[in-house]
Amino acid sequence: MAADPGISKSRDQIIRVTYLLTSLDVSCMFMQFAVTPYLAKSLGLDTVGFGYLQTVFGILQLVGGPIFGRLSDQYGARAALTLSFLSASIYYLIMAFTTNIPFLFLSRLPSVFMHGLPGAQMIVTDLTSDQERAGALGKLGLCFGIGIIVGSSLGGYLATRFGLYTPSLIALAASLACCVIAMIYIPAQTKVTEEPRAPQQRKNSVFNFGELVRLLRFPGVMVIFIVKVLSGFPIGLFMIMFPIVSTDFFGLTAATAGYLMSYFGILQLVVQGLMVGRLTSHFSDDTLLRLSIVVSMVVGLGLIVMTNVFHFCIIALPMVFTFCVSGVITDSILTKAVPPSETGAMLGICASIQPLTRTIGPTIGGYLYKHYGVPAFGLFNIIVSALLLMYLVNSQTKGNVRKKN
Repeated sequence: MAADPGISKSRDQIIRVTYLLTSLDVSCMFMQFAVTPYLAKSLGLDTVGFGYLQTVFGILQLVGGPIFGRLSDQYGARAALTLSFLSASIYYLIMAFTTNIPFLFLSRLPSVFMHGLPGAQMIVTDLTSDQERAGALGKLGLCFGIGIIVGSSLGGYLATRFGLYTPSLIALAASLACCVIAMIYIPAQTKVTEEPRAPQQRKNSVFNFGELVRLLRFPGVMVIFIVKVLSGFPIGLFMIMFPIVSTDFFGLTAATAGYLMSYFGILQLVVQGLMVGRLTSHFSDDTLLRLSIVVSMVVGLGLIVMTNVFHFCIIALPMVFTFCVSGVITDSILTKAVPPSETGAMLGICASIQPLTRTIGPTIGGYLYKHYGVPAFGLFNIIVSALLLMYLVNSQTKGNVRKKN
C-alpha cells in the first residue's frame, strides 16, 4: 500500500518535528527522574522499596517495547507516538497527585506504552534511506542529550523552588502538547510501502510474540541482536550502579552528581551531533561496530585503573562514544535486515534491551560492586568486548573466504 497522503508534507519537516518531540519527551522524563527519589523518600519508601519501584518500571517497559513496535507497524507511527504521549500524560498525572506509596507504584503502569524515543526512531527509519539512516538516528541521540541536560536541570530547579509535584504538572502539560503536535504534523502512515496482510492477521499480530521471534530468524539478525545486547551490558551495569558509585566511591554530593550527569549529556550532544554523522558517511556499519567494541575495551581498562572523579571524566568520553556508536549502528543494521513494513517491530525489540538491563542489572551490578569493587565492571567489560571482537573479526574473515571461493 502506498504511503498516507499526509506523507506529501515535507519529509524534512516531519523529521524536524520528530526531533522536537523527542527533545520534549526526554526532557519531561528526566524532569521526573530528577525528583522521583526525593518524592519516594518523602513518602517513606526506603532504598529497597525504591529498587522494587525501578524494577517494576523496567519490567513494564520490557514487556511493552515489542508490543509498541508491532502497533507502530500495524497502525502507523502517529498512532503509536500519540499512545506514548498519552501514556506519559497519565503517568505524570498520577505522579502529580501521589500522596502514598501504592499510588507511586500505580503511576508506573502507564509506562508499558511510554516509548517516545523508539517511536521517533520508527519515523526516522521510515523516512530515510539505508545510507542516511545511521546519521539520522544519531541525531535522535543528540535530542536525547538535550533532554538529559534540560530535564535534569529544570526538574531540580522546579522541585526546589516550587515543590516536588511541580515537575510532574509541567511534564503533564508538555506531554499533552506533544500529543497535539504529533496529531497535526506526523502523517498517519510514514512507511513508503506496506506488505499486504490479511485483515485477521493485522488485527491479531500486535500481541503475536511469534512474529517477533520470526524477525529474529532473518539472516544475520540474531547475531547482531546478541552483539547489541552484550556490547552494552557491562557499561549498562556500571551506569545502573553509578548513583552508588558517585557517592560511595567518588564521595560526591547530590549537587555534584547532578553536574556530572549534565556533563554526560553534553558529551552525548558532542558525540551524536558532531561525530556519528561524519563517521557513518566515511566508514561502513561493520567497521564502526568493530571500532566501538575496541573503544569499549579501552573504557574497561580505564575503569580498572580509575581512582577518582577526574579519571572518570576522562573515561566518560570514550564510554559515551562506544555507547552511542554501537547503539546507532546496530539499530541501523537491524532495520536494514528486515522488511520495511516490520522495522517498527524490530526497533521495539531493540527498545526492550535497556529495560532488560535495568531489570536484572541491579542484582548483578550490586553483587559485583559489593564483592569486587569498581574494577570488576572494567574487567567484565574487557572480557565481553574481547570475545565479541574476536567473533566479528572471525565472521568477516569467513565471509571474505566465501566470496573468493
